[in-house]
Amino acid sequence: MNKIGKLRWTIVTLVAIATVINYIDRGALGFLWPEISEDLGLSKTDYAIILNVFTFAYAFGQTLFGKIFDWIGTRIAFVLCIGVWSLATMLHAVATNLAGFVTFRAILGLSEAGNWPGATKANAEWFPIKERALAQGIFNSGAAIGGIVSAPIIAFLFVYLESWQATFITIGALGLLWLIPWLFVYKSGPDKHPWISETEREYILTGQRNAETNEVATYAPDTKEILSRKESWGVILASFFLDPIWWLFVGWLPLYLSETYGFGVAEIGRYAWVPYVGAMFGAWFGGLLAQNRIDSGWTVNKSRKFVISLGGLIMLVSLLMTIKAATPLIAVLLMAAILFGFQTAVGNIQTLPSDFYSGKSVGSLAGYAGTAAKLAVVLLNFLIPVITVNSYAPAFAVGAGLAIMTVLSVWILCGHIQPLSPRDAKTA
Repeated sequence: MNKIGKLRWTIVTLVAIATVINYIDRGALGFLWPEISEDLGLSKTDYAIILNVFTFAYAFGQTLFGKIFDWIGTRIAFVLCIGVWSLATMLHAVATNLAGFVTFRAILGLSEAGNWPGATKANAEWFPIKERALAQGIFNSGAAIGGIVSAPIIAFLFVYLESWQATFITIGALGLLWLIPWLFVYKSGPDKHPWISETEREYILTGQRNAETNEVATYAPDTKEILSRKESWGVILASFFLDPIWWLFVGWLPLYLSETYGFGVAEIGRYAWVPYVGAMFGAWFGGLLAQNRIDSGWTVNKSRKFVISLGGLIMLVSLLMTIKAATPLIAVLLMAAILFGFQTAVGNIQTLPSDFYSGKSVGSLAGYAGTAAKLAVVLLNFLIPVITVNSYAPAFAVGAGLAIMTVLSVWILCGHIQPLSPRDAKTA
């Protein structure tokens, strides 16, 4: 790696750090909710409303920012989304009722959504095919690390500052600080970046050819054409079924620990980080495994499907076991296994847009998939209060079914994973 150059790894590390900040900002509401609800007289139903408003905005923001990243480029689009979400986080401090939280949470959801299609696009621009799953895994590990550190950081800040309002202001400032190194380092793509070595530039651009077909993805269809391809719907539906599994824990883990075991903010902070350790290792494992299989001679098609299927199996078994978890420690350890399987699969699913299309359409498909995924999360958030009146076991059973549907979507609809061609080129 050192002989080739490592600017691409600096880029993905910055995006991963942005994702850590993303998860600290979004996770603060759940961790602070016991204090907020007591202070302002808000209920669990109010929390579900706020969570769904955020998720609706997040769903719309996926498609919006997918287009924005394709229109104005990776550098400035990241500045836009992170600048807005940081300010939105800080504004939570002035909310005094449900309407205030709904408003600021909607702005947060809309802007935070840009992180995901943006990362997929940066990955497609900066990495050869064989490294994309690993790069996506490093990026996704930012979400896991954010989940690990957000609980203790937020709990510490709350105890130290003695105010949930001051906690929101402090964590919101982190994203504004991130803009400084981003603008300094990310000057352009690898083809024109002034700091990149010629060796690394050639390695990236040459490595963007599919080893099986010796083709680089150059097909950049418009929206109508993207949505007419079954492969696109394989990506969209896999995301639709998979994402609610992650958000089952991001959105509801603090309340699960509070309602099931009577935990307060400090106790939630001691336990809620554990599942994200599994997610962090899963993100790295899924990326490294895919790269190892491709390096050993497997096709991209075989490698992607194998790793996604393995992740689905791990999720399925662990979710079913969580239904019978007897203690909080056993529960969070099983959740660590669930998120390990999730991250093993999701990094490879998120690389599929760049396996099928060129960079000019990658952000758009990633955005459509993200929107579908967040709409599924909205449905889950409506469902959770209804099915968890007595326990959270039905929610884990639903998650097991979603894991199965994720894998089936890839196997049935994605076909042979390789760069697509226009239909008229196939028949010519």
